Amino acid sequence: MAEGRSPSWRWWVCGLLLLASMINYMDRQTLANAAVRITKQFGLNQEQYGDLEFGFGWGFAAGSIVFGFLADRISVRWLYPTVLLLWSVTGFLTGWVTDYPQLLVCRIALGLFEAGHWPCAIKTTQRVLDAKDRSMGNGLLQSGASVGAILTPLIMRVLLTDQLESWRFAFQIVGAIGLAWVPFWLWLVRAGDLRPSSDTSGLSATAPWKDLLTRRMAVVLVAVALINTTWQTFRPWLTKFLIEGRGYAEGVALNFNSAFFIASDVGCVGAGALALWLAKRGTAVHRSRMVVFFACAILSATGLLIPLLPKGWPLLCVLLLVAAGSLGVFPVYHALTQDISAHHQGKVTGIAGIAAWGFAPPAQKFFGRIVDKTGGFDAGLAIAGCLPLIAFVVLLFFWNRRTE
Repeated sequence: MAEGRSPSWRWWVCGLLLLASMINYMDRQTLANAAVRITKQFGLNQEQYGDLEFGFGWGFAAGSIVFGFLADRISVRWLYPTVLLLWSVTGFLTGWVTDYPQLLVCRIALGLFEAGHWPCAIKTTQRVLDAKDRSMGNGLLQSGASVGAILTPLIMRVLLTDQLESWRFAFQIVGAIGLAWVPFWLWLVRAGDLRPSSDTSGLSATAPWKDLLTRRMAVVLVAVALINTTWQTFRPWLTKFLIEGRGYAEGVALNFNSAFFIASDVGCVGAGALALWLAKRGTAVHRSRMVVFFACAILSATGLLIPLLPKGWPLLCVLLLVAAGSLGVFPVYHALTQDISAHHQGKVTGIAGIAAWGFAPPAQKFFGRIVDKTGGFDAGLAIAGCLPLIAFVVLLFFWNRRTE
């Protein structure tokens, strides 16, 4: 852990990680917010749109393992700004594509480079925070995704005009935002700040493959495949569902998109804060995490009501509950991964990324195919909302609590 650094410095670092997550999701969400325009311009069906998310996901899976291993071998102080610049440039170039194959290549490259964010960020919170603080720190880190997703539709509303191709300028503006983050990171974080934390009780410091061939690691892989599929289903399909599935106007759908991600931000930060509050009141760290995970999974499962609800406020309220729950499970998940290995966090995060993005992309493609055949989004969204509950059951019965 960083020596000579104040407690407030550690939370400032978490704030900077929040901003990195924000930039990460702004580049990612630009496509989702311009989905209707882009599908019209390139004449895409729903399955082809799903293929864009499929390609992004496989790129993300490859990037997870590459940058996961690099994060354990190269200074995160330098690796982190490098991958951020790479994904920002890729997002910028997306605004210049002229056909669907070029768009697909850019989407795959964006997934590849954006994957580097998570091994670097999760390793940072592991190194600068104690175990009891990590759910809160991870909550701040993860909440940046929501902040980015909140801001993106607002930016898009300003930049989109009646011209069909006005989406291009939005990609270029959002892609350029990442350039401002790098100097702040290099100023705030010194090379010696990311040494292993002193609070590594119960964590292994052995050879990496021994750490990774454990029941805990297997449980993490199953859990993240489930919870990531939920989030990665609602994130790219929400705008299309509202416009094409329920008949909302584009402006209304973009405004609600921001509300959806505000709710997810509240759920994310609230989950971390609740876990920290429970731990400070004497609840065992693992038990506090499981209580929070279960509560968020229940909120996500309200997605079962979507097929029963027509256009209107009840539907929108259910979607807000799903938002809070489906992202709220992630701070706990990240904290659990930080209990696996003291010295190989990058590899843990990278391999978990393969599980997360190995399962979600085929689900995206299948989802799009179902929509094409049935003309409805409802059943797929309802099923996706229930997956965090299955993840909770897996954690409850198979996580081996070596220590609290």
